[in-house]
Amino acid sequence: MDEKTLSLLTPREREVLKLIAQGLSNGEIAATLFISQHTVKNHVSNVYRKLGEHDRTRVALLAAGEDMVE
Repeated sequence: MDEKTLSLLTPREREVLKLIAQGLSNGEIAATLFISQHTVKNHVSNVYRKLGEHDRTRVALLAAGEDMVE
C-alpha cells in the first residue's frame, strides 16, 4: 500500500481502517463513531474494494505497515 492507494480512501474510510487495524469489530466501530453497523459495513466494503483486498486481517496488516495504528 502506498500513499496513492491511501489517497483513494475518504477520511471516514481511513478512520474505519484505523479501527479495523486496532482489532475492533463492526459493532465496536459503529459505537465508537456513532454510526450504524450497516454504514460501517459499507465503509469496510469500500476499503476492501479500494485497497484490492478482501480479508480483514490483510487490510489491518496493511494499515499497521503504514503506521496508521497507534
